[in-house]
Amino acid sequence: MTNDIAHTELIAVLIAVTGEQPRVMTVRQGHALPSGPFEMEHRSLQAGLRAWIQSETAHPVGYLEQLYTFADRDRHPEGERIISISYLGLVRENDAAVDQAGWRGWYDYLPWEDHRQGIPEITDHLSNALRDWAHSAATAELTKLRLRRIAFAFGLDGERWNEDLTLQRYELLYEAGLVPEAGRDAGESGRRMFADHRRILATAIGRLRAKIKYRPVVFELMPESFSLLQLQRTVEALAGLRLHKQNFRRVIEQQNLVEETGETDSETGGRPAKLFRFRYSIVEERALSERPIAGSKLPISRD
Repeated sequence: MTNDIAHTELIAVLIAVTGEQPRVMTVRQGHALPSGPFEMEHRSLQAGLRAWIQSETAHPVGYLEQLYTFADRDRHPEGERIISISYLGLVRENDAAVDQAGWRGWYDYLPWEDHRQGIPEITDHLSNALRDWAHSAATAELTKLRLRRIAFAFGLDGERWNEDLTLQRYELLYEAGLVPEAGRDAGESGRRMFADHRRILATAIGRLRAKIKYRPVVFELMPESFSLLQLQRTVEALAGLRLHKQNFRRVIEQQNLVEETGETDSETGGRPAKLFRFRYSIVEERALSERPIAGSKLPISRD
């Protein structure tokens, strides 16, 4: 018998980039995101979320934005009705001070999303399984529709890979029963998470990948000073793609987002690299002129 009373759960996707790897804060030995119920004593949704982050991870958090709200009955154990209100947080990685909390690479959960070294091996397995699912449809028309969705989501059959479609890809795999959260023996398809937490992580990745193209949120993840190569590698880690070096630097220069610190980094092993910092004044300047911080696509190299 199912419980018809809906409960509200606050869920945090805290993202950091460390050593050129995008990382997500997890609890329960990597099986869940920091979360907890919205309670009467919480002054607001965000205040409640911050309280749960502190309780479950003790990790400092600054930037937070509401991500999405899910309320699907079939995504929770025993058909519980849970309203999941998720938030995206951008931080710089510190060690979690609470047992069972720790950082994990987000590509451990969604390995088909990292195209920095080319198409991941797992993609062949998943695309073949998805095609089998498509051909199992009850009608030829439904098979055709499924095949179009697969091609569009995974960049197959002449379609181009769109890094922003992270959630759509996960949802397609869920619908086809190719992830363990769907309640089937899904085989090798990335590390599973509790309830709809991996779906929420996919939502956060897609949001962040889209957002870094027109807002300077990537600087929330950077140290106070950094080289342009470090900045590029951070963006690549988030996008899961390699970028064209000259085009990337041209975009940064055109947007006037950074300024030199006058210092260099000699730890690269080669020629000392100039260090830069984010021009926080640019946010106010652009706000006053009502111009976006950046308005062009990332300079993605597909060579």
